[in-house]
Amino acid sequence: MEFKTLTGDLITSPCLVLGIFEDELKGDAKPQSDLVQQLDRAGNGWLTSLFNQGDITGELEQTLLLQKVPGIASERILLVGCGKTTKFKLYNARKAITAAIQALKKHRIPAATWTLHQHLPQDLSKDLAQDKKIYNWVWENLLRIRDLNYRFERFKSEAKPPKRPLTEITFWNDIAAQDATLKAIQHGQATANGVQLTKDLANLPGNICTPTYLAEQAQTLATEIPKLQVNILEKPELEKLGMGAFLGVAQGSRQDPKLILMEYRNADSATKPVVLVGKGITFDSGGVSLKPGDAMDEMKFDMSGAASVFGTIKACSDLQLPINLIGIVPATENMPGDNAIKPGDILTSMSGTTIEVLNTDAEGRLILCDALTYSAKFNPDVVIDIATLTGACVVALGHHPSGLLTNDDDLAAKLMEASNNSGDRLWQLPLWEDYSPQMKSNFADIANIGERMGGGAITAASFLAHFTKKLRWAHLDIAGTAWLSGAKKGATGRPVPLLTYYLLQRCNLN
Repeated sequence: MEFKTLTGDLITSPCLVLGIFEDELKGDAKPQSDLVQQLDRAGNGWLTSLFNQGDITGELEQTLLLQKVPGIASERILLVGCGKTTKFKLYNARKAITAAIQALKKHRIPAATWTLHQHLPQDLSKDLAQDKKIYNWVWENLLRIRDLNYRFERFKSEAKPPKRPLTEITFWNDIAAQDATLKAIQHGQATANGVQLTKDLANLPGNICTPTYLAEQAQTLATEIPKLQVNILEKPELEKLGMGAFLGVAQGSRQDPKLILMEYRNADSATKPVVLVGKGITFDSGGVSLKPGDAMDEMKFDMSGAASVFGTIKACSDLQLPINLIGIVPATENMPGDNAIKPGDILTSMSGTTIEVLNTDAEGRLILCDALTYSAKFNPDVVIDIATLTGACVVALGHHPSGLLTNDDDLAAKLMEASNNSGDRLWQLPLWEDYSPQMKSNFADIANIGERMGGGAITAASFLAHFTKKLRWAHLDIAGTAWLSGAKKGATGRPVPLLTYYLLQRCNLN
């Protein structure tokens, strides 16, 4: 999909998308947008007459497509209700964007000139300069448009692509907003490409997207990115490294585990890298501690953390960020085979820490702890792991923010800043030592689940913290945000926007 920017007079467009506010159409009030007033004057009051007739009220998500408006060069105008100006915040603004895109697709309009990004939501960060607000809001508009235009039909025998797909959006601006818009388009397009790769991988079924398949995709990515080197560690090498926790999870599956290492180096060798560690359980049955059958098909999404590492590396390489970025993906299935680990088994991790397995469905932390231990060999500046780790995080936060837990206050502040600016939300949970005693074991150094005292997302992170004491480390629990269920079932591509924005921040580029 192509995105452009335009300043000055509006030229002929297949469709001009305009936001209309409910309270600005009542009584003698004039529409808030200067552009709407300009168009109304060009048409000798035609739009005012339409508003007075009540054909559109500006109610949130309402749309009205107009053909051949007098005095307007564009073939069509799509009016989009944005609700009341006093309530135009991010939640409502996103709804207006969605309504506009759905209308464009419904009417099979292939290209549009977009002005919704000019209406800045009231809850955009108030301390930001105007150009930064414009950048952030154009970025989010673009990502939402790409998201709403995404289709995954690889396995449909009779795929029905739209006859006239939406392929081009032009952001109309005044001159002052041009530079911020151009930069947001460049950064947003690369980020959206990374999101798409993440979705494409995560949406694959478990019989296709095996650990071997993921390793092959990493090697394919390396052929596309000259500065990306990929190394795949096989089972014998994992055994030599002593990755007993990772191998313990893998031993119930016929699929061999893979430790996928992706090194994108575009800074000098003295620059410490950022390491991203993505949970790569390509299917999670729960192992011997079998999951309930309801919605178990969604456990193909348990490699979404791994997929987000692929997507973030893709975005950063498209932008040629001057950064050293390492991706580590421990990939395996968690299956209840005849050789599977059992509750009560004790595993020895790469760090030498012994782990009592009290629940085989708490497997993500077992593969991550060895990957996090391995990450130290790269002498990283920071390490961020991304994992669909706990249902407890979904209970705590629902499906809107991802959970953030970290041992470094500065890293937390930087990630929260990226969260607030990127629209890819985080919420920080505590990582106090008070939770650590819940992981005690009578038979090993540590247990893989805590006592039944609540705080499951925190105790899971506390387990990982045991292996990251010498690292500046953050854990993102994306169990509630990595995919959607129900009629809209599918991967979301999160938290690629957050991670890409954070890396752009590190490079002082946004």
